[in-house]
Amino acid sequence: MEEIRMRRPRTQLAAVIVASLALPVTPALAAQAAGCADPSVSLTVEERRAAGPVPQEILRRSGFDTAGSRFARALCRADSYRQARDVVTGHGQRLWQRAVERAQGRGPAGGDLSRADDRPLYWARLEMTAALRQWQPGFALPEARRAELHDRLERGSRGQDAVDFPGGRENGPRRVLVTGFDPFTLDRDIRISNPSGATALALDGTVLRTAAGPVRIETAMFPVRWADFTRGTVERALRPHLPQVDLFATVSQGRPGQFDIERFNGAWRGASADNDGVSAPGPTPVPGGEPPQWTVTTLPHQAVTSTPTGRFPVRDNTQVVEVPAGADQAVTRPGGPTEGSTARQGGGGDYLSNEIAYRATLLRDRLGLDIPGGHVHTPVLEFGAGNEDPGTGRITDPEFLRNRQDIIDQVRSIIRVAAEQDAVPDRRVP
Repeated sequence: MEEIRMRRPRTQLAAVIVASLALPVTPALAAQAAGCADPSVSLTVEERRAAGPVPQEILRRSGFDTAGSRFARALCRADSYRQARDVVTGHGQRLWQRAVERAQGRGPAGGDLSRADDRPLYWARLEMTAALRQWQPGFALPEARRAELHDRLERGSRGQDAVDFPGGRENGPRRVLVTGFDPFTLDRDIRISNPSGATALALDGTVLRTAAGPVRIETAMFPVRWADFTRGTVERALRPHLPQVDLFATVSQGRPGQFDIERFNGAWRGASADNDGVSAPGPTPVPGGEPPQWTVTTLPHQAVTSTPTGRFPVRDNTQVVEVPAGADQAVTRPGGPTEGSTARQGGGGDYLSNEIAYRATLLRDRLGLDIPGGHVHTPVLEFGAGNEDPGTGRITDPEFLRNRQDIIDQVRSIIRVAAEQDAVPDRRVP
């Protein structure tokens, strides 16, 4: 069917330009203002943050400050849905690849910000999603198709479309899938980085030499948004690949000063707001019938916690919060859940870290896979002494850089130790 193409009247276009000039916008949105943006379209909480001075400094000092404007201009030139789809797919995938290459020391650094930084990818993506949200094409674009374009941009720029384990499984290296997260708690400190995201960029496509032979690592990242998880983004990204892998680890930022291997994951969401300021407390919404209250890690937690892997201690965390069978009040259980209890917190709490661990391990079990897999919480990535105040502090410092690199290196070591183990721990709930 031929697509209907509609050009905006000159008077309407002029009104849009005037309106856009009256609002603080990112460079990407400014690039659209002269032709195809409607600034009256509301941006998300995340997208609005991107125009602030700290995100813009991060983008400028990493060379990612032109990614959004290039995308916006290309989108303005699209004369059909097919062209727009190609623009969105290509720019999203290139953004991920550029972030991976930068983190792994390939190509120009683009600025003085550390190559290991995950934040340029995050803020550049938000400039691009904002441009797509306010884009007004010269052809009919139903909201369902715009949503499809947003989904393509999200998946491509998070590496979810780039997971690729080449070669046959029997004769090739062992296969490991690792996931990371976007920065979060941005209203507390807009400078924040997430070491799990930095780790994903550093490890994607790399090969580790282990006592059990070579290990190929592929990675992807996920948003800190309840709605995406409700729509099944975790299952859709992981389902094609879990049957192919020998081990998987979902990774996120946890407590100060230590790693945690989260033994138990609970089917419950707490009331904490996500990156869009949205809360969604209640049972974890998963498809496929009544889900279990608890899932269990099959990562080799004993080997990982007993083997030196870096400067931070690694704990086997078995604590949960549950409502015991027949009771109506939640209690803390240091040794794990009791029979028939209802989840209120897994080892990883009741936020999206716990939820990705729950969803990934539930998917493992529903697919009938006997593979090691579970959640690793990294230490909190902290700024150096004298640079703690987000109101006056710098976006980086030597201690911040050291902490992030040490966390990345230790995750790599944890993966190496886990991949060298043969036995899969018992996954039964006590």
